[in-house]
Amino acid sequence: MQAWIRRRQGVDADPVRLDRRRIYILPTPLGLAYAAMVFAMVLGGMNYGNNLGLALAFLLASLGVVVMHHCHGTLSGLVLRLAASESAFVGGEVRFRLGLENLALVPRARIELSTGGEPSCVVDVPAGGTAPAELALPATRRGRVPLRRYVVATRHPLGLFRAWAVVHCDHQAIAWPAPAERGRVPPGVETDTGGAQEHAHGDHDFAGLRPYQPGDALRRIAWKAYAQGRGLHTKQYAGTDVVSHVFDWDSLPALGTEARLAQLCRWVLDAHEHGEAFGLRLPGIALEPNVGAGHRERCLDALATFEYDRARP
Repeated sequence: MQAWIRRRQGVDADPVRLDRRRIYILPTPLGLAYAAMVFAMVLGGMNYGNNLGLALAFLLASLGVVVMHHCHGTLSGLVLRLAASESAFVGGEVRFRLGLENLALVPRARIELSTGGEPSCVVDVPAGGTAPAELALPATRRGRVPLRRYVVATRHPLGLFRAWAVVHCDHQAIAWPAPAERGRVPPGVETDTGGAQEHAHGDHDFAGLRPYQPGDALRRIAWKAYAQGRGLHTKQYAGTDVVSHVFDWDSLPALGTEARLAQLCRWVLDAHEHGEAFGLRLPGIALEPNVGAGHRERCLDALATFEYDRARP
């Protein structure tokens, strides 16, 4: 059935708008019991000529039809878009943050999202507003973790029917290699002056401004220059001893591919935790020393997506 739905719909481009033709609906076990009860009431009313019983049975049947219509309409017209993807280390969970947008003038209640099995989250989307949702996938191996499909469903109102739609997407998050245990000392430590040290921020060492780069420490941003309308700039300092590391793939010849990546990952995390500048060298990849959360993520992404067999000449 999943293969047939995918052939019928194809891959969805972000954002996705759920139209009525791609929404499926079936009665829940409670809905089947409700239908059986109404059918029994009709038979009993006809057998005993009880007009009041028949009227109640037809009223309940009409209520079931109205509930089916509203359940289907709760999903019809809903817009889903990817807001962000969150990386994680192997053994954890990568997360995909979605935004649900309701263009209708009525709220949409009890929207369930799942990648299979039990719903990962249940959200209510206000009328004419948006609501956040989140899907998680296990990071079992390093590299890119794709989100190929997810299900949007609802049982609102009364839980007699379940309407659902399948979204086939091409979203990806990154699973970083699990860091090795602490203990191995990183080689290639060098000391220079005037480099990018996160803790060097004394006024007596101020050397000038440079354009802001993603990953620069917030404490080094020249907020006064920004308030004057000169844009974002980062303060530079000189005359301070800076310890920078260059973590090199070739410095670990005795380890295998995954063990090397795990050790490099550990060194990157430790250097970032201590506020030290660090760079990374892999076959075919060179990241110059820098500091900040953005630089840390670039290094971890390079480790996660590195393929040694393809990088060798």
